[in-house]
Amino acid sequence: MGLVVFGAFALYLLVSIAAVAAAARAARKRGRSGWRWGGLAALAMYLLVFWDHLPTLLAHRYYCEKEAGFWVYKSVEQWKRENPDVLAGLWNLVLPIERTPGGDIQILDERFAIKTTHNRPLPLLTTSISEYQLFDRVTGEVLARGKDVGSGAGYIATGGGFKFWLNQTPCRSDGIWRMTHEMQTLRGMK
Repeated sequence: MGLVVFGAFALYLLVSIAAVAAAARAARKRGRSGWRWGGLAALAMYLLVFWDHLPTLLAHRYYCEKEAGFWVYKSVEQWKRENPDVLAGLWNLVLPIERTPGGDIQILDERFAIKTTHNRPLPLLTTSISEYQLFDRVTGEVLARGKDVGSGAGYIATGGGFKFWLNQTPCRSDGIWRMTHEMQTLRGMK
């Protein structure tokens, strides 16, 4: 697979060089600037494949700084103090994920669930924001919320896109998963 990818890039590079040289040569024949027309041809060939590279880098950085994070509205200890008899009686369900129009819901037990929503703030780019909400299924109260930001189409080896240069290190907050582990530890499940 790697040879195919390198071969495609080598072919693209050769076609790009030929297009730039042809544009510069044609411009000089007509008395125009070869550098200007060659540069425009190079820019056009670059943008054919890499048009979304810089916007993805900028969007990823912006949303990592402005959106990513983890917020606790009520700690597990605080919830346990408010509901002293409930936590010990809970049993672990971990049902399959329910797909709803408002997002995916992973039911953890008869009291808690995690709602996940995914959003692409800029439709043409691969940058996405995933929001996780740990909530009490009885009261509807949100105990914690986390947002992750990721960019990229995946890796070729795992069935993802060929634009591997768009893959950025995700900005993750694993606080939701730590809180669910803490709940299981408090009730003696782990």
